[in-house]
Amino acid sequence: MADGSMPDIGSLELLVAVVRTGSISAAAREIGVTQQSASTRLRAIERQLGLALFHRTPSGTRPTLEGEVVASWADDVLAAAARFRAATRTLRGESTARLTVAASQTVSARLLPLWLVELRRQQLAEGRTPTAVQLLSGNSTDAEGLVREGRADLAFIESSEIPSDLGSTTVDRDELTLVVAPGHPWTAIGPVAFETAAAEPLVAREDGSGTRRAWEDEVRRRLGHDAAEPAVVLPTSAAVRSAVANGLGAAVMSRREAADDIRLGRLRAVRTTGDPVVRPITALWRGGARDLSASGRELIDVAVQTARAQAERRTPAPQ
Repeated sequence: MADGSMPDIGSLELLVAVVRTGSISAAAREIGVTQQSASTRLRAIERQLGLALFHRTPSGTRPTLEGEVVASWADDVLAAAARFRAATRTLRGESTARLTVAASQTVSARLLPLWLVELRRQQLAEGRTPTAVQLLSGNSTDAEGLVREGRADLAFIESSEIPSDLGSTTVDRDELTLVVAPGHPWTAIGPVAFETAAAEPLVAREDGSGTRRAWEDEVRRRLGHDAAEPAVVLPTSAAVRSAVANGLGAAVMSRREAADDIRLGRLRAVRTTGDPVVRPITALWRGGARDLSASGRELIDVAVQTARAQAERRTPAPQ
């Protein structure tokens, strides 16, 4: 039976995190509590509200219809709480919010600019001074290190390996694609066997690159052995694209990163057998969810909203 009281902010953060991630364990890591504690708190929320909010299955945790509705209301409450915190900082005379963000190359080139434009638009629409953002770009390992060292408030990485000593949450997904020059033999043979691609010495990024790590981790997961050593190692995605376009070999890279070259005919995307290789885009920060700054939380929320909107646009309308 409902007791008539309202869940606290921490409980609402947990509720929203479970709906977003589809997993109690992932949400627990994000919030900075144990899975057992998270499960107990979720059941307490359900008793408090008198509603069944989740379907719990071996494959994950799905919200009920009531859970979806309550989570959307909780999002509104959390947004209002963030505005309240920002307003009280203004009353105290604190300076404009500043945020130093470290991002891997794909994120900094293809995603972060869209997020920052939307963040600024939302803040101006609410009559607030936009957050001043400083961007530090590198590979995923670089971005992790900048957060650990305290030189960045927030990082976005594209790695399949998520550090356990930092707060984290998945904000988007990114598909990897095999690319070659237009005249490459693989363009004429249909899907290339995943095993063949794994055995090919590729044009690759340096150690520490999230793209390289995600590909090598997927090869080990599917085939039980390491991918072939790269034929060439280059420091930037632009250098990889140029080398492949000039016939140096094949590469695996973010579909987002290769999209313009594929559209213009400089590169060809080659399908491989099996499921697509997809890796998470993950936000990192020091500490747990409560240690995340208000401006950092706002940017993460914008990233998640943007990913959802893009996914909805890609989903065909029912006939």
